[in-house]
Amino acid sequence: MTVIIVILVGLGSFGLGRLSKNSPNEGLKIEYRDQGGNAIKAVNQAEFTPQIHEIDTAINGKNFFASNRGTKYYSLGCSAGKTIKQENRIYFDTKEEAEKAGYTLSTSC
Repeated sequence: MTVIIVILVGLGSFGLGRLSKNSPNEGLKIEYRDQGGNAIKAVNQAEFTPQIHEIDTAINGKNFFASNRGTKYYSLGCSAGKTIKQENRIYFDTKEEAEKAGYTLSTSC
């Protein structure tokens, strides 16, 4: 009896997974009530995510970065600075440039 239940649950889960895979992902739909009707706009997440070529042009030739809200700077290969969001980063060519801007080297790097 237990084996039959396990098999039925597995088949049911597989079927639900297939159903969810077949539905198209249309993004978010936002309704604005103050526009005299039910105006609906679909929002695509790709519009808000920076593309790889945008990130490459921002850091092209730069060796160090810092947070625009912090006091430490990091080298590009340092894992300690990975939590800083891309839009909050400031890039520098040299250590001297970062230190002249008031940043100090992170002790984690």
